[in-house]
Amino acid sequence: MIETILKELHNYADENVADQTKKFFKTGIGEYSEGDIFLGIKVPVLRKLSKKYKELSLHDTITLLKSKYHESRLLALFILTLHFENGSTQKQKKRIFELYLKHTQYINNWDLVDSSAHKIVGAYLLHKDRSILYQLVKSDSLWERRIAVVATLWFIKHLQLDETTKLAEMLLDDKEDLIHKAIGWALREVGKQDKQVLIDFLEKHCKVMPRVMLRYSLEKFTKEERTKYM
Repeated sequence: MIETILKELHNYADENVADQTKKFFKTGIGEYSEGDIFLGIKVPVLRKLSKKYKELSLHDTITLLKSKYHESRLLALFILTLHFENGSTQKQKKRIFELYLKHTQYINNWDLVDSSAHKIVGAYLLHKDRSILYQLVKSDSLWERRIAVVATLWFIKHLQLDETTKLAEMLLDDKEDLIHKAIGWALREVGKQDKQVLIDFLEKHCKVMPRVMLRYSLEKFTKEERTKYM
């Protein structure tokens, strides 16, 4: 089955799209996605394929996740998410959650994280101990730290806001722009649910927050409010 999927992916490959995508995802020397290889397949095509191959075994899905091609890994995460959403037992969901965290080395770009972390890690941990997130935010891996932050989007959706602000406080001094953006995004979502919680966070931290983090968090504020905090 893996060979069939890879063959189909190559049939959709487009060199022009791949060249544009490599620039967008910063694959140059010293950039965050250095060396990542793209086939040049757009996301709607991958989402369609994930539904076509949603019955792919977990073993084969993880094999696909280990591919050198970015789109293969994204397709694998779409399929893994479908497995999790369709899992009928907590045992099945736990297995997928554990597989996800065991293979974070392959979840190594922001789109891979952002399309899956909240839907698997966040969803699994909604009513469980969340100490694993505090381990992830201390990781040397940019992507594991981002997984921790993005996972909290699921909590925010269910009006559980504390985890996001706690993790944001821990990452205020993070050196990575992609972490600043993720935190700003998550804080913005916190503000949508309870603006006062975000205001309290800003009042305490706005003077030390990285500017991009602050800008992202303020996107839903009025011009006057943004000016005040900036």
